[in-house]
Amino acid sequence: MTLPAEETFSFQAEAAQILDLMANSLYSDKEISLRELISNASDAIDRFRIERFSAPEAAGAEADDEPRIRVGFDKDARTITIADNGIGMSRDEVIGNIGTIARSGTAEFLRAMSGDKRGDTALIGQFGVGFYSAFIVADRVTLTTRRAGLPPDEGVRWTSEGRGEYTVESAERAERGTTIVLHLRDGEDDLLNEHRLRTIIKRYSDHIGRPILLGDDDTPVNRATALWARPKSELKQQDYNDFYRQLTNDFAEPLAHVHAKVEGRYEYTLLLFVPSQAPYDLWLPQSLQGVRLHVQRVFIVEDTDRLMPRYLRFVRGVIDSADLPLNVSREILQGGQAIDHIRSSAVKRVLKLLKDMADGEPEKYATFWKEFGATLKEGVPDDPAHRDDIARLLRFTSTERAGISLADYVSRMKDGQDKIYYLLAPGLSDAASSPHLEAFREKGIEVLLLDDPVDTFVVTALPRFEDRPLQSVAQGSPDFGGMADAADEEAAEQAGADYAALVGRLKEHLDGRAFDVRVSSRLTTSPACIVADGAETEFALAQRLRGSGLPGRPVLEINPRHPLVERLNGGQDDPRLADWAHVLFDQAVLTSGARIEEPGAFVARLNDLLVALTSGEAPGR
Repeated sequence: MTLPAEETFSFQAEAAQILDLMANSLYSDKEISLRELISNASDAIDRFRIERFSAPEAAGAEADDEPRIRVGFDKDARTITIADNGIGMSRDEVIGNIGTIARSGTAEFLRAMSGDKRGDTALIGQFGVGFYSAFIVADRVTLTTRRAGLPPDEGVRWTSEGRGEYTVESAERAERGTTIVLHLRDGEDDLLNEHRLRTIIKRYSDHIGRPILLGDDDTPVNRATALWARPKSELKQQDYNDFYRQLTNDFAEPLAHVHAKVEGRYEYTLLLFVPSQAPYDLWLPQSLQGVRLHVQRVFIVEDTDRLMPRYLRFVRGVIDSADLPLNVSREILQGGQAIDHIRSSAVKRVLKLLKDMADGEPEKYATFWKEFGATLKEGVPDDPAHRDDIARLLRFTSTERAGISLADYVSRMKDGQDKIYYLLAPGLSDAASSPHLEAFREKGIEVLLLDDPVDTFVVTALPRFEDRPLQSVAQGSPDFGGMADAADEEAAEQAGADYAALVGRLKEHLDGRAFDVRVSSRLTTSPACIVADGAETEFALAQRLRGSGLPGRPVLEINPRHPLVERLNGGQDDPRLADWAHVLFDQAVLTSGARIEEPGAFVARLNDLLVALTSGEAPGR
């Protein structure tokens, strides 16, 4: 058969726009080009194996030799070569397949890729679309190929600089398959390095099912097997641990893992790990997430919050699917039912894994909570769909013990108690010594001590648990529900009447500082405390949002049983009553964990009062 020696084809007018889009817009990582070409080579090998058994007449007498992909580089020529012994292409297939993008035009191509049919999204992996990513790093590409079943003199060479035209000519090729030579652009010489190429191959193509050889070395760079694709019955815990270390570079063993193959409308496999220690960047705003997306075992992208929500950013692992909707870059996940389904399933499986750990291995779960508890708490406000499941995984320190769950708290509630009480504070020591706890301790009521910044948002987003409302002990009037008795109520009413005049005087002196002053029923030993007015937002949330350390409408509560307050009540004409009012207020501010506005004025007043006391002047005289 006589073939033309060489033919030149002109791209359509839109072709330059397409190539510019591929090289400059769709692919943010230049290493993607090597990944795409290796992926195409693997596809070509798979197609040859299929054709050899399904249509042996088309494959001819080609030997079923060991499949392989070889990557090489030449520093002097500034080239990178990717060769395979796959099915190869005929002249018509080269023009048809490689020319697909050239013939389709930008609008038509992008419209085809926006469809929701599997055939549309499969265009990403076809020889043609991914192939053109070669022009990210190369200013000239040469492809030499021969289709299985054709004689050696019917090989084809395709050459283009990715601009106005490309040439196709006959070439002698003894072996079937395809060889691609990338003539690198200026500034891309860092790719001409064995270590760099080896790193790229292991990063993006480690689990390609065909051996990838580098240079003249016949030892594969890649493992050529996807551990997650193997049956769980074949794997031991050590296999999972080894894979985890290879995936994460973490020397410690993971706490737990979940490995599942999901079949149905969407088919995918997931292998997810919970580390045993937090990575250094867990709390950095731009920290990477650790779930890698593979499509048919080819690495596509990692660290996307489309696969795993932010509050599960500590999870590491792989999700592998053959039918995820992708856009033309193969990097950016589109929204759609498939990805939403996979994300939802992955979240449910991780939360179940944590639940099983909490129920069956509490010591191991305590380790998890120490490392990632604060991160998991973010899911309460951020993920309403799974809020109840996350709430059951939360652990807190209470006035009685550490590591308590909300379910534990509810199971130990006192008779008549209908609320879950908590106290927000800057630290556990501040919370444990808070005057807000005094009456609750006296009644033997357990209170959760919340010192994590995210706790404010947790209690705001979780108003109830098992039909019990969550109630702050530092907000509004104390409410003991069914635990209050008639004697307490009578004593509170009497104290309110006995101290009404003092309360009025204190309000006058604290005008502009305290929103209100009232007699307290929550104090037993402290003279006063600051609480948030019941009508306003949670105390600590207001603190952090306003940055002042105080709620927007602070209320001073005084203890009628404290000796100092009793003496002030007996001497309301004391000329130093204003100083005592401000000192009481500032002391209450300090014990709440907030800061006082004028420390100098507080110290001056306190010193004056101490001098008066040492000279024999008692409060109220």
